[in-house]
Amino acid sequence: IVADIHFHYKRGIEAAEAGAACLRINPGNIGSSDRVREVVKAAKDHGCSMRIGVNAGSLEKDLLEKYGEPCPEAMVESALDHARILEDNDFYEFKISVKASDAFLGVAAYQGLADACDYPLHLGITEAGGLQAGTVLSSIGIGNLLWAGIGDTLRVSLSADPVEEVKVGYHILKSLGLRTRGVRVVSCPSCARQGFDVVKTVAEVENRLSHIRTPMTLSIIGCVVNGPGEARETDIGLTGGGGGSHKVYVAGVPDHNTSTEDMIDHIVQLVETKAAQIEAEKE
Repeated sequence: IVADIHFHYKRGIEAAEAGAACLRINPGNIGSSDRVREVVKAAKDHGCSMRIGVNAGSLEKDLLEKYGEPCPEAMVESALDHARILEDNDFYEFKISVKASDAFLGVAAYQGLADACDYPLHLGITEAGGLQAGTVLSSIGIGNLLWAGIGDTLRVSLSADPVEEVKVGYHILKSLGLRTRGVRVVSCPSCARQGFDVVKTVAEVENRLSHIRTPMTLSIIGCVVNGPGEARETDIGLTGGGGGSHKVYVAGVPDHNTSTEDMIDHIVQLVETKAAQIEAEKE
């Protein structure tokens, strides 16, 4: 559990005592140095780490006056000022975030912070919006940073069910090859060439294979234009054909045909069997 604390230093102490794993807190906004020392002591006593969380929407007044507006330089300066307070209290178990709802501002701030310190960085594009728009914005910002080798932890911030935040974050990591758990489905968009309903098929297959944790690849392509090429690169492949008959590839090689009626059940069974085989070989 990460406890998000602002202003009320006693809440930070109580959270640490109650077993929080981490305090999201900006030591500069909880009052005097004595209060900071009390929070740090509670964190040390209870094995609690901290996250310094700078946000473009709540920068300190003096920094806004100095820079005129939220900017990467102001956010980095704020983060380092807070870090020095913890360092002065001999506390180093912390990570830092410099979040903004503008992806360009946030990315630039993280790049500047990565150049300025070696502390772990917690990535995020804050207040990114609803599920669809927020997913796109978060993917651009967080993905950019991860691709550059910046970042240690992350949170996707959506106006949606928190479970969706976790799913989006996982898919960002998976798309960059930083996580491999589960089945990665390679599939095409809908078009007039498809030999079966690709959109419906992919939705059902992904749902039925969501329990698989074994790293595997599955291609589902509706026609023979790109289907065979994609199937050669995946563990199991399905390529749409004519007359309700579709080609199944195993380990990149054409293996047999399946009908539209049996196709989904058949592919699910193949993947489950292959996953079980892979896991058995590990034992």
